[in-house]
Amino acid sequence: MAGWLRDPHLARALALIHDRPAHNWTVEALAKDSALSRSVLAERFTRLVGMPPMHYLAKWRMQIASELLSAGSSNMASIAAEIGYESEAAFSRAFKKMIGLPPSAWRLGIRTGSGTDEE
Repeated sequence: MAGWLRDPHLARALALIHDRPAHNWTVEALAKDSALSRSVLAERFTRLVGMPPMHYLAKWRMQIASELLSAGSSNMASIAAEIGYESEAAFSRAFKKMIGLPPSAWRLGIRTGSGTDEE
């Protein structure tokens, strides 16, 4: 079983991220809401989840965005807002940086040979 499942503080941090992906999370806010110090949260999260909390949040947001884009029922601005980006342009830049292609290409299903991270 994953180590974070046995750690109630880490499980709380993950639940907060999953329940409120659009929230303007910081390590400090996650730590406070999880009853840990920033350094302890960052260390445990990285050790047990495999990446720092803010990187995990970014990946989780892009996973949600990928699903919404594939469904095709939401416009770019709505998706950006739903996952915590203040503008469509900021979302588009972040998506391209993390996934490897623009959201519009993802929506069209252009993924072959793009080197995307489709976890």
